[in-house]
Parts: sequence; structure tokens; C-alpha cells
Amino acid sequence: MNKAKQQKFLNLYKPVHERFERFCRARVYGGMDHKDLMNDTLLKAFESFDKLRSDQAFLSYLFSISTRLLANNSRKMKPEYQNFERETDQVLDVNAKTDIKVEIKLLYEAISKLNILQKECIILYEISGFSIKEIADIQISTESAIKQRLRRARIQLKEILSSNYSIQINNKIEEESI
Repeated sequence: MNKAKQQKFLNLYKPVHERFERFCRARVYGGMDHKDLMNDTLLKAFESFDKLRSDQAFLSYLFSISTRLLANNSRKMKPEYQNFERETDQVLDVNAKTDIKVEIKLLYEAISKLNILQKECIILYEISGFSIKEIADIQISTESAIKQRLRRARIQLKEILSSNYSIQINNKIEEESI
């Protein structure tokens, strides 16, 4: 029985592994290591796997668990630890070019400044590749609300990224004039 449960879990997990990893990586930016979140989520998911009602809902099931774990972790973390984590650089891909790493880091920093629903919505749509309908099901919302969240999140990201860019240019100009 336990072997069958384990095999079914693995069969459901293998096709969604990459999407789940991208979700965790983007969702935890500045909070904790994405691999820790993935491991904790998979452990909880396997422990309560019998409660899963539909195989099609497996990825949503993982997202729900990881979101709850991340929220619990955020409440437990001390402010000093959070600040330390935010200041450390996370290596996203050792094979990526430096400019791509910087752009990804800036994007993740900007995404981390969005409110929770917008952050989750933009990660699910733009990074994990979910459809608007799937996100509406995950967030228990209407499709029009999801479209509105995406629109507002994009506007905010544009403002955040453009203000960061202008600050960087101003700092570079000041350094050159000194």
C-alpha cells in the first residue's frame, strides 16, 4: 500500500517538478532557500496525500501547501534574520551570464515588493506558465479579478523597476562626478 502511494505521488510530481521549482524559487526570494521550501512542501504533501481529491489538482495542492509553509516561516523568522537573508545574494543559475543574473535579481526584488495576491498571481502566470483560468481556481477568484491583479502587478513592477533603474543611473553619475 505504501509503495503504491509513493509511486502514485512520484508519478504526479515528475511532470510538474520544473514548474513547482520555478514557483518556489520566485516565491521565496529574500525569505528562505527555495530547496528547503520544496522539501518541506513535498514532505507535507506526501503525509496528507490521501486528502488530495483530484490528480489534476496536484500542482495547486503543492502551491497551497508551499504558500502556507512560507507564511508560517515568515511569522516565525526574527527580523534580524530576515534582513540578513535579504542582503545575501542568491545564485540563481551558475551558468547564466552576469547581466542576466542581475536582471533576474532586480526582477525578483521588485516582485517581492508586491502584495501577496499580486505576487502569487504574477509568479503563477509569468514564471510558472499557468493560464488565467488555472490561477482563478488556485486563488479562488474570478478570471476578471486575476486579469486585474496581473495588470496592476505589471504596472507596479514597471514603476519599481524604472525607479530602481533611475536611482542606479543617478548613483553612477554621482560616482563619475566625484
